[in-house]
Amino acid sequence: MLDALYQEDILALARESKDRGRLENPDTSARADNPLCGDRVTVDLLLSDGTVYEVGHRVRGCALCEASAEILAEKIIGLKLQDLMVAQNQTRNFLTSDLANPPWEELSLFEPVRAIKSRHECVLLPFSAARNALQSARSVLDVDD
Repeated sequence: MLDALYQEDILALARESKDRGRLENPDTSARADNPLCGDRVTVDLLLSDGTVYEVGHRVRGCALCEASAEILAEKIIGLKLQDLMVAQNQTRNFLTSDLANPPWEELSLFEPVRAIKSRHECVLLPFSAARNALQSARSVLDVDD
């Protein structure tokens, strides 16, 4: 089962994630923690009118969390808070239902995670950090979606 979880494509994305790094002067940042496994994700965002135009992150966690953070970093550009929340919900549904599809094709790499409920949060944690950052920016900058 571990071979299916940690396939080469996921490991490659996890390696890319390590190279991304944090932004020097983000408009907003947030951290999300998974107390069950110790994963921690910090997401930095640059925004224009509530829309993400640059992202950085630091992940201290497993390869699943790192790979998910990298996919999110590639896909979040151009999104607003509401768009991210839809993607997060669709990803959660994908992990918990055999009938759901992921919002982005790249997330289909996490198909083997569906069978291991304890690993769902590893995939979802970067979404939570990004959502928290966008919510924080929205309240501070008074940006509407």
